[in-house]
Amino acid sequence: MANTKETLPEDVAELRRNMATSTQKDNSDVSSAIPPVVCYCIASIMMTLVNKFVVSGRQFNMTFFLLSLQSIVCVVCVSAVKKLGIISFRDFDTKDAKMWFPISALLVSVIYTGSKSLQYLSIPIYTIFKNLTIILIAYGEVIWFNGQITRLTMVSFLLMVLSSILAAWVDVNSAVESTGDASTPLVGVSVALVSDTLRKLNFGYFWMLLNCLTSAAYAIVLLMRKRIKVTGFSDWDSMFYNNLLSIPVLLLFSMLVEDWGSENLIRNFPAETRNVLLFAIAFSGAAAVGISYSTAWCVRTTSSTTYSMVGALNKLPVAASGMLFFGDPVTFGSTSAIGVGFVAGVVYAIAKNNQKKVEMREAAVLPMSTRKS
Repeated sequence: MANTKETLPEDVAELRRNMATSTQKDNSDVSSAIPPVVCYCIASIMMTLVNKFVVSGRQFNMTFFLLSLQSIVCVVCVSAVKKLGIISFRDFDTKDAKMWFPISALLVSVIYTGSKSLQYLSIPIYTIFKNLTIILIAYGEVIWFNGQITRLTMVSFLLMVLSSILAAWVDVNSAVESTGDASTPLVGVSVALVSDTLRKLNFGYFWMLLNCLTSAAYAIVLLMRKRIKVTGFSDWDSMFYNNLLSIPVLLLFSMLVEDWGSENLIRNFPAETRNVLLFAIAFSGAAAVGISYSTAWCVRTTSSTTYSMVGALNKLPVAASGMLFFGDPVTFGSTSAIGVGFVAGVVYAIAKNNQKKVEMREAAVLPMSTRKS
């Protein structure tokens, strides 16, 4: 008993020192976080805008080819940056490629469904519905990794669902109203335009659902790989192999299902905008490198709280950029949906941070109690 009383103050003092050191480190990280946070936000906004610009062509239907060009640019960029000595990643190895190929194939489905949903939906709607992926991942962690969902996390999930329902309701109503305003007085023409608009929205929500499912599956498979330490890939290794291995898959699907006739190529890349489109595609590929680098930069120089909060706060400027550059309707309903989704992201970031602090305290107390016994 006396021995326990002697060690207890030491353990408490040690725990307080660890918590104080962690707090000081977090404060230092936050103060130095401005450059990486700004770069991350700019890169993600620019990539979303450029992708929306490219796929929003009146008759654009070569999504696989578009994504293959982006992957090629991405591989060229990371290889060039590696030669400059700014980053480092492992050289290509056939064994690693075979092990990573299923992950890369799954990523192809993620980026393809994301591009298709962005083609039919506005940027604010796309941004709000991406939040639903978080819910799927969280319940995947519960099923496969014995994860926990706290009350605050559940509140954030309810807010995410509410923002998605509100966004869909506003989206359908605004689409019907705009179609009715633009149609002729003929009832038949108006009904045809409305039905065509709703059909496109249904396509968009279908692709959005698939994107949420594939994104969650991709994240869960990555978590499984990290948990069992199959590859030991760094972020840059993952980016290099993902893009390199996706190129033949994307080109193969493009050859099989997309029309490579001269008429369709001219329709997708008209002469008057061809150079702009190709530049935009190259820029989006480079922006993907920027997002990966700035993400790694944020993780390295900021606290986990800061980084998770950046991910939540970044949805607001991304949604606003769609309203600014693509003329998405700015109504009370749309701004309310964005606001609720924004609050949901912030609440989720706070909930995850609180949960991580509890886990760290439990991990710190466990060795102490073991030592006392």
